[in-house]
Amino acid sequence: MWIPKWERDLKKGVVSPIPTQVVSNEEFIPRPQNPQQAEVEARITAMAGEKAKKLGMDRRSFMQSSMGMAVAFLASNQVYGNNWLVEEDETVEKAASDEKLPKGEYFIMDVQTHFTDGKPFGARGSAFMRNMGFDLKNDKDSYSFANFVKEIFFDSETQMCVISGVPGKEYDRGKDGKKLVRRARGGGLLPSWLMSERKGDINKMAASQRSLCQGNCAPNHYWDRKTNKPDQNALFEQMERELKTYGIDSWKWYCHTDPGRSGNGFRLDDEKLTYPFYEKSSKLGMKVYSIHKGYASQSRRLGHFAHPGDLEKAARDHPDLTFIAYHSAIKHGPWEPQFKSDKWFDPKTGDFSWHSDLMDIKKRNPKLDNVYCEIGSAFGTLAIVHPEMCMHLMGRNIKHYGADHVIWGTDCLWWGSPQWVIDAFKRFQISDEMCEKFGYKKITKEDKAKIFGLNAAKIYDVDVKEKRKGIKRDALEKIKTAYLDGGGGSENAAYGWVRADV
Repeated sequence: MWIPKWERDLKKGVVSPIPTQVVSNEEFIPRPQNPQQAEVEARITAMAGEKAKKLGMDRRSFMQSSMGMAVAFLASNQVYGNNWLVEEDETVEKAASDEKLPKGEYFIMDVQTHFTDGKPFGARGSAFMRNMGFDLKNDKDSYSFANFVKEIFFDSETQMCVISGVPGKEYDRGKDGKKLVRRARGGGLLPSWLMSERKGDINKMAASQRSLCQGNCAPNHYWDRKTNKPDQNALFEQMERELKTYGIDSWKWYCHTDPGRSGNGFRLDDEKLTYPFYEKSSKLGMKVYSIHKGYASQSRRLGHFAHPGDLEKAARDHPDLTFIAYHSAIKHGPWEPQFKSDKWFDPKTGDFSWHSDLMDIKKRNPKLDNVYCEIGSAFGTLAIVHPEMCMHLMGRNIKHYGADHVIWGTDCLWWGSPQWVIDAFKRFQISDEMCEKFGYKKITKEDKAKIFGLNAAKIYDVDVKEKRKGIKRDALEKIKTAYLDGGGGSENAAYGWVRADV
C-alpha cells in the first residue's frame, strides 16, 4: 500500500524539515529508504529530541524553526560527509542561522510548482494500481489550491511562482456542438484554463503580480486520425485561446506524451510538425518553451522523446526562442534500479545519463545562448540521496551553460513546502576536491542570486527591483506576516507517496 510521506512520518513519529526519502508523484513506484537515509532520519529524530528538551521546546515547534532545519543538514553531513554549510551553534541558537542565512536575501522565483485543485490522479483506481494491491485515496486537501498558497508563499521564501502544467488536451465543444466549460473541457490534471484562473486568484489576492502560468497545448495534441496528420485549425485555435483568453506566460511541453492520440510523441526539431507551432506562437507573441526533459520512465513506449538531443537543432534554428530544459534532462531518478548502475553514472568523469548529452550540446555550440537548465526535482532528490552527484549536476550546469543559464524550480507541492530546497541551495557548495578534479568553480552569492530568481525574471520580463519593492507592500505579504505572527509555520510535510510497509 502507498501512503503520503507525511502520514508515514506521523505514524513513525518522524518530524523532519527535509524529506528523509524520495517521494513519488505517482509517475513511478516508490522505492524503500536506503540505509543512509534511514540513518539520517534516526539522527535527526535523536538530535531534535535532545536539543528541543534542553531549550524547553516541544519537538515539533523545534523542527519548525531554523534550528530544526540546521539539525537536519547536520545529520546529513554526519552520514554523507560535509556537503552542507552548517555549524553546531545553529542547532541551538536561532539567531545564528538568521545571521548566516537571512530571510529575504535572495529574490526567489520558482518556475516549477504544481497543485491538482482536488482533481484525482489518473492512476488512482486504474486496473494497474488495483492489480498491484494499491488503493490510493484522493488526497485533495494536500494538493489543494489553498494549501498551495500556504506552502509556496507563507511557509517559504518564494516570492514569485510559475504554475506548471502537466500534459492534457482541451476540448472546446462537445459532440453536440455546445461550448464546454471548466472541467468539461478536459485538459488533464491541471488544465491551462485552471492554471490561468488560479494565477489570477493569486495576483488578485496579492494585488500585485506574484504568479505566472503555463499552457499545455503542444504540436501533437490535435490530430486528424482520418488523414493521420495534425489538425492545425484546431491546434491554432487552442493556441490563440491559451494566449489571448487565458493569458499564459510560457508553453509547457512533454514530448513523450500523446494526449491527442496521434500515435506518437514529437520532437522539438521536427520541421513539419513542430516548426509551424513555433511560427504561429511567435506571431502571437509567445517565445518561451519549458520542456520536460529526462525522467521518462513512466512512458516506456515514448520515453525516448524526453531525451534532450532535439534541443540542439531547434535552438540553433530559432535563436529568438527560449528553451528551458526542465529537470536538467537527468534520465534516471533514485526510484529506478538504473540509478545504481555504473552505466548511468560515472564518478570518474561526473557524467550521468542524458544530463551529459545536454552538456554536450553546449560544448558543440559554445555560442548557443537560448537553452537553459532548470533544476526542479533534480537538485532536491540528489541533495538527499546522492550529494556527490548533486555537486556534478550544479558544477556541470554552471561550467558549461553558465550561472546565468541555470533556472530555479522545485517541483513542489510534491515535496511539500519548497523551503527545505531553498535552505539546501543556500547551504550548498561544491567541494574543493571536486573543483580541482573536474574544473568546477565555487558557487558565489551572485551565482545563487541569478539561479534563485534573476535568470527566470529576465526570461519572463520581471523587473526585480520594482517587484521587491512592491512585495513589501502587497496584500499577500501582509497576510503572510499575520500568519507567522499568529504562530503559523510549516508542517514539514512531504505530500508525495511512499510505501506504507517500509
